[in-house]
Amino acid sequence: MSIRPSDLANRISDRRGSEDGFSLETFRLPVDVARVTAREFLNQSPQGDTVNVVERWRQLPDGQIEFTIRRVRAVNWKS
Repeated sequence: MSIRPSDLANRISDRRGSEDGFSLETFRLPVDVARVTAREFLNQSPQGDTVNVVERWRQLPDGQIEFTIRRVRAVNWKS
């Protein structure tokens, strides 16, 4: 069995994502639907001390967009 570098990178990234206790959601959608879905996540008001971030995205050979949304702790910028 041959392991590609991208397979290893994905496995490490997935493991790293579970350490902070926040959720990761991966979507594979047509371009227009992906744009709307990502915008809805980004426009949501922060819930508690978390915000949504598009962590990674790529265009697949079939033209669909794959992207991952991660909930991260919000930074308090008040001095």
